[in-house]
Amino acid sequence: MEMPNIRVPQSVKSFIKGSAIAILILLMLIPTAFVSNLIDERAIRQREVSAEVGNKWASAQTLSGPFLYVPFKHSATDAQGKLVETIQYFWILPENLNVTGTIHHQIRTRSIFKVLLYRAELYNKGNFVINIPKDVDPQTIQWSEIRICYGLSDFKGIEERMIIRFNGTDNELSPGLPQQDIADIGLSAAAVLDKEDIGKNISFESKVRIKGSERLHFIPLSGNSAFSLQSDWPSPSFDGNILPSERNLSDSGFTATWIFNKANLPFGTVLKDSSFDERALAFGLTLIQPADQYAKAQRTVKYAILIIGLTFSLFFIVEMMQKRPVHPVQYVLVGMALVIFYTLLLSISEFLSFDIAYLIAMLATIALVALYAKGHFGNWRSAGIFAGILTLLYGFIFVLIRLEDTALLVGSIGLFIILSIAMYASRKVNWYGK
Repeated sequence: MEMPNIRVPQSVKSFIKGSAIAILILLMLIPTAFVSNLIDERAIRQREVSAEVGNKWASAQTLSGPFLYVPFKHSATDAQGKLVETIQYFWILPENLNVTGTIHHQIRTRSIFKVLLYRAELYNKGNFVINIPKDVDPQTIQWSEIRICYGLSDFKGIEERMIIRFNGTDNELSPGLPQQDIADIGLSAAAVLDKEDIGKNISFESKVRIKGSERLHFIPLSGNSAFSLQSDWPSPSFDGNILPSERNLSDSGFTATWIFNKANLPFGTVLKDSSFDERALAFGLTLIQPADQYAKAQRTVKYAILIIGLTFSLFFIVEMMQKRPVHPVQYVLVGMALVIFYTLLLSISEFLSFDIAYLIAMLATIALVALYAKGHFGNWRSAGIFAGILTLLYGFIFVLIRLEDTALLVGSIGLFIILSIAMYASRKVNWYGK
């Protein structure tokens, strides 16, 4: 007995085919997730290389000083009534401090990765007012043990002898601090003072040449201070707890100025107890590489569903209009071609600039899909349609990843326009086969 020949309505066929394509679109997001993980792995590897190079060059620097360490003898009676003499100390901070500096960036290459480093030349100038706490007898001060100190994070960054001219005498700083209240790591030198200097203004000046990786911070340990920096790097990130009072950014670099006074700092210039968190006052800048290739590639992958979905939809509409069915396997092949775009983009961008890598990957993918469409539908008109639509889509995404604050607005408007065009183009499709 022969089975009856059941004729499936065209509307049912279209629904089944459309549902299958929707499922394929979702399935194609699986390989894009693997591509996203690959991008993260390469970005992590770049950070590891940056940290390795930075540790050998010099790490991020945090600078403070100069400041004076002043020890004195303190006598007190213990529980047994005996007079016990101990050594205590206090700090004297500058009354005025002016820091001017120039920062020069350097790009070092390790394998295929680029690491951003810097060299800085800083000029410190100012004065101390030698005051002592009211409860300290000048006779108990150990004047020969007074030291002038300078704090910094990484000794490897010191490029030349650090000499500070204090009270008319040049003093060479050497590693080590007498106490770690204000800075954990730093340098110090003997400072020539005596009780005749109490109440006097003592000037100082120094030149500091250091190197570091990416970040340069300062701690404003002074009654009144001004920090002025300039650099040839055009992309700084001003961070820390205090932003510059003045700044100027351009393609050739930047200048920035921070100004402090006694009214907006939580300490005086004479400290017996460093009870505040000095690092909470740290400010400065980080030299950043704006939107590197991994960040841009990751942003591009986020639009994969748009490219795959619209390309599959276009194939479906064209096959309905030309009555040339496209097999699900063919959809998968086209989807894989669209996914390989992201691996091409990632791998090429590690050797060339991101813009050039995007162009090469885009042209290769568009040519592949357009030629495949020509081979299936048998005419160059269909290939031209696919090439034109994909060019517009990839161009639109390229614009989005170059934008920052307005990316959401432009993306929303663009998607609305793309959906409108798709709805308009599909108005003549005979979905029901009548």
